[in-house]
Amino acid sequence: MLELQIDKLTHGGRGMGRHDGKAVFVPLTCPGDLVRCRVTRDKGRYAEAELQEIIEPSELRREPPCPLFGECGGCQWQHLPYPVQCDWKMQIFKEFLCRRDIVAAENILPLAAAPEEFHYRNRVQLKCRMTDRGMVVGFYRSGSHFVVDVERCLLIAPPIQKVLTFLRVELASAPTPASISQIDVSCGDGGEARVILHALPETGDKLLPWLAATAQRGGFNAFLQTGRKGSLRCACGTADLVQRVGSDRVELQAGPGCFTQVNRAQNSVLIDAVVAAADLQGGERVLDLFCGIGNFSLPLARRAAEVVGVEDFAPAIDDARRNASANQIGNARFFAEDARGAIRRHQSGGRFDLVVLDPPRSGCSPIVKELLQAQPERILYVSCNPATLARDLSLMVHNGYAAVQSLPVDLFPQTWHLESISLLERVG
Repeated sequence: MLELQIDKLTHGGRGMGRHDGKAVFVPLTCPGDLVRCRVTRDKGRYAEAELQEIIEPSELRREPPCPLFGECGGCQWQHLPYPVQCDWKMQIFKEFLCRRDIVAAENILPLAAAPEEFHYRNRVQLKCRMTDRGMVVGFYRSGSHFVVDVERCLLIAPPIQKVLTFLRVELASAPTPASISQIDVSCGDGGEARVILHALPETGDKLLPWLAATAQRGGFNAFLQTGRKGSLRCACGTADLVQRVGSDRVELQAGPGCFTQVNRAQNSVLIDAVVAAADLQGGERVLDLFCGIGNFSLPLARRAAEVVGVEDFAPAIDDARRNASANQIGNARFFAEDARGAIRRHQSGGRFDLVVLDPPRSGCSPIVKELLQAQPERILYVSCNPATLARDLSLMVHNGYAAVQSLPVDLFPQTWHLESISLLERVG
C-alpha cells in the first residue's frame, strides 16, 4: 500500500504521482489529492494502482453529480468542475504536440469548451446482461465486462433517456432476453429516437415481431442486428435521423450503422473550424478521407470547385450522396472504398489542393506516407486521439510540412477524450 501525492492528470484520465521516482497512475484522483493506493501492475518504469482512500482531498474536487461515478466506466472526470477538466485537456494536448516540437506552443489555439457539460450525447451504446435479478442495462465497469445497472445517465440527451427508461421495463418480456447483448440508441434534432437491438443470430426471427410491437408502444424507430452491420433488419419506423450542422445549416441524414459525432453542438463547432481553417477560395479540389455521411465534405463543397469523399462503409456513402442531393450540392462525389490508395486513384482529375483526414482512434500512418509522396499543398487532420495524432503529425513535420495551427475541441465532457483539428502546409 502506497501513500501518494497526485501531481497531474494524464492521457487516459488517470492521476499521476511519484513514489521513489517512479510514476504511479491512479484512476479517479485529482491533482492535489493525497491518497492511499494499492499497486495492481508494476511495469518497471511505471506502476498502475487502485485507489483505496483519499487521505486529503484536493481543493479542485467537487462532489460527482452521478451516484454511480467510480463504479460505471462511462465517465472519468465527474469529480472535477468542468473548467478544470478543460484546463487539463488543454495541458495534456499541448504536452503531446509541444514535447516533440511537432506544433509550436503559440500555434495551439485555446480549447473550444462544450456549451453544456451534461445531456449532450445524441448517441449511446448500452450493454445488456440477463442475471438472476433480471435484465441489467447500462455500461461496463472500467476495465471489465461487468455491466453496471444504469437507470439514469447524465450524459445522454432527454429523448435517449426516455427510451432507456422504457426499455429497462420492456426487455424482460422479450422472447429470448438472454440473447440480447447491446442496445444502440440515437436521436435526431426533432427528438425522434432510433434503437438498434443486438442479439444472437438464431433468435432474430423471434425477436423481430416483439421489437416491432415494443417500438410502436414506445414511439421510436427500431432495427435488429444479429451479426455484422449487413444483418440489420427494420422492425419499425424509418432508418434515417436528421441533424442540421454548422453555420451553413447543412442537413445530414444518417442511417443505422453510420458514424456520427455524439455531440451535435460541438460537431457544428468542429465543422465551422474545419471550414475556417480550409479557407477555400472557390477553385480548389478537396479530398475527404474517412468522409462518412459527408459531415465535412458537404460544407467544404459549398466553397470549393470539387470535393471527393472516400469511406469504406458503403451505406454511409449512400447517405453522403443523398445528403449532397438534399442540400443541392452538385460538386461532391463519393466513393465506397478503402482510404489507402485513394489519393492516387482520384488524382487523375487533377492535383488535390487540400486533403482532409478524419481517421479512427488508431490514426492513419500508412495514408500519411501516401500523402507525403503526393504532396498536397495543405492537410487538415481531424483527430479523436492526441497520441496517434502526435505520431502521424511527426511524420509530416519531418517530411516537408509545417503545423500551422491545432485547435482542441471538447466533444466529451466528464471524460478524458478530446477531438482536435490540425492544419498543415507544405514548405520548401
